[in-house]
Amino acid sequence: METSELLKKVRKIEIKTRGLSNQIFSGQYHSAFKGRGMAFSEVREYAYGDDIRNIDWNVTARYHTPFVKVFEEERELTLVLVVDVSASGDFGTRGQSKRDLITELCAVLSFSALTNNDKIGVILFTDRIELFIPPKKGKTHILRIIRELIEFHPQGKGTDIGMALRFLTNAIKKRSIAFLMSDLMGTGFDDPLRIAARKHDLVALRVRDQREDELPDIGLVRLTDAETGTEQWVDTSNEHVRTAFKARALELDARSRDLLRRAGVDSTDLYTDRSYVAPLTTLLKRRGTRR
Repeated sequence: METSELLKKVRKIEIKTRGLSNQIFSGQYHSAFKGRGMAFSEVREYAYGDDIRNIDWNVTARYHTPFVKVFEEERELTLVLVVDVSASGDFGTRGQSKRDLITELCAVLSFSALTNNDKIGVILFTDRIELFIPPKKGKTHILRIIRELIEFHPQGKGTDIGMALRFLTNAIKKRSIAFLMSDLMGTGFDDPLRIAARKHDLVALRVRDQREDELPDIGLVRLTDAETGTEQWVDTSNEHVRTAFKARALELDARSRDLLRRAGVDSTDLYTDRSYVAPLTTLLKRRGTRR
């Protein structure tokens, strides 16, 4: 992609998502993402009613009078975007691909972090870790993230969600808000999901296309698995074929929802042919009222 074309795309996404970021997160950002922990602030002399567990014994010994440590709620958050860039993200039947939608979502979250002076980092993954951008602040950093999402060409095609979650757990030491963005069609990531959700405040954004849920009646079509290259001719005019496809999709959906529920991970479904504003807003309100 030419540099001028890339800059135009970045600018277009910036203009669109800055406004949406304010619309979605206005007044709800911190209420939805509490649980930042407590940070040491200062020491002061012990007063009646103070918790003796907070006594600073070193300072107390030095001044021969009791002093306690004072803690305050940490004001700075760290957001980490764990983004599936496997080949299935190129799928989209209604104007945009799943990857296009993910890019917009990442930009919305990034500008929210920028507005609130929080750090944000990115993990791009397929069946391997494709790129890790450590959390930082600032507009230059945000624009780099957007540029990478637009023009990045992954080496892998498959999906290994468990591997990505293990990397998140090991690479990000401080408790963070982690957004897992994927269609979550993989399997075998139960344990990594549960472990990551214990260490971080993990939120899953399941990015979907309606044609992954049901087939249209359009006759004989050739379907290709983007990740494996496997091709198959399917007669979509056959009602039994469409029914079986839908039943399989519902089964995978139920399995995914149950996995997230058991791990205690908040989630919402976002579709390529629908606005993501309402589902994201609902998710934030639900989190805010529960905390």
